[in-house]
This record gives sequence, C-alpha cells and structure tokens, in this order.
Amino acid sequence: MQDQKKLKKELFQFCEIFVSNKIETIKANLSSIQEALTSETKSSAGDKHETGRAMLQIEREKLGERLKVAEEMGNTLFSINQGEESIRIGLGSLVFTSNNNFYIAIPSGLYSNQVEKVYCISLQSPIGNLLFGKAKGDFFEFNGKRVDILSVE
Repeated sequence: MQDQKKLKKELFQFCEIFVSNKIETIKANLSSIQEALTSETKSSAGDKHETGRAMLQIEREKLGERLKVAEEMGNTLFSINQGEESIRIGLGSLVFTSNNNFYIAIPSGLYSNQVEKVYCISLQSPIGNLLFGKAKGDFFEFNGKRVDILSVE
C-alpha cells in the first residue's frame, strides 16, 4: 500500500478532472446546439424546419439536465474536507476491503496507478450505501458475499 494521504490526494484530483471534463464537454455541446438554433434560417419546408428546431430544443434541455447533474457532482466533490480523518466511513473516505478498494466521493470510475486500484463511487451507490457509517473491522454483504472492511482512511 502506498502512502494513504498521497493516494487520497490523487483520487480527489482524478475525480476533479473527471467532473471538469464532463462539464466542459456538456458546455461545448450546448454551445454547438445554440449555434445551430441561431444560425438556422426558415426554409420553404416549414414543418421540417420546425421539427429540426424542436429536436434541437429537446437536446438542449437534456444537456441542461446533464450539466446540472455534473455541477452537483462538482459541488459534492468540493464539499469534501481533504484534511479530515474519520473512523466511520463517509464522504471523502478511502476504504480498503477484502474485495475491492473504494473512494467515497463521486461516481467517476476506476482509478489505477502502479500500486493501487480504487473505485470512485458515491454514497448513493449500492456499495456506498452499504459502507456508510461502518468502520475498520466491520463487514457487509454484497451479491451474497461477505466483504470485510480492512481499513478506513
């Protein structure tokens, strides 16, 4: 196991880059839809034009919702007190189990370096729910298997 403080910092940065890229991509897509909406001119096929505009409006609304979710993820991430250590598992905890390792923050996937593999998950995920409030030495069952909590950082 590598230095846990360093690993937690790397995990936070991994999540930060993930959410930043997600927001950037959504904003770029929103911008291109806005451009398409403003540059589209009324053609002789009025119904076709209106249908195209309606489809762009729907897509813009979907992207707006995705942006809202991504920004909420960012807010959750930045509410983590990186210097805080806790015995009980909560937001910002790094958890080593007999099965996998988890960083409780936002759902940004698998982080892997030369030493560790850690799944970045949210408290709302099924495993996040099972881990919340537990401590080193506790266990939980997932998919019919016992998983022991080896350490909490």
